[in-house]
Amino acid sequence: MSTIERPFIIGITGGSASGKTLFLSRLMEQFRTDDICLLSQDNYYRPIEHQTKDHNGIENFDLPGAIDDQAFAADIERLRNGEVVSRVEYTFNNTEKVPDMLHFHPRKILVVEGIFVFHFPEVAQLLDLKIFIDARDKIKLKRRIKRDNEERGYDLQDVMYRWKYHVKPTYEEFIRPHKRSCDIVIPNNQHFEKGLDVIVSYLKNQI
Repeated sequence: MSTIERPFIIGITGGSASGKTLFLSRLMEQFRTDDICLLSQDNYYRPIEHQTKDHNGIENFDLPGAIDDQAFAADIERLRNGEVVSRVEYTFNNTEKVPDMLHFHPRKILVVEGIFVFHFPEVAQLLDLKIFIDARDKIKLKRRIKRDNEERGYDLQDVMYRWKYHVKPTYEEFIRPHKRSCDIVIPNNQHFEKGLDVIVSYLKNQI
């Protein structure tokens, strides 16, 4: 076990297509890899055969039960205790992609991200700072269409179906209620640079 000091743990959430991925990328660029580690909820999805199906028999990956929250919390604890965590990459059921073995090392700053990081009590209680990336619904929908339909080639009808029956209801029930209890809310309807600058400055003071 490493003798690294207990890390400062920051949790970042927000609705689908709120801009979390870009924000995280810009955040990580501001630190040396020896100082920061990013652990994503995305790598803790349960197998497709364990996913809940909606009224039309379509798997809903936008429910808390889609995530192995116990394994997620356990790995955060391990990183907090100075242990290295290894996890098989989740490939979003892309059968053409061979998953990598991912290795996460304990660092001074641990960033935990995902749409349910504040919803799972066993994860939320480990966080030292909670950040919510916020954007208007019409902007998030526009971004999701661009990402899933235009860039990833998903059928537009499928994108709209999942938005209406999976993404939007989940946001209203499991994500948005935590906005009022966050330490910082960063609006991202157009840009997040000022909010990012504040977070970077604060985190650098922690190390």
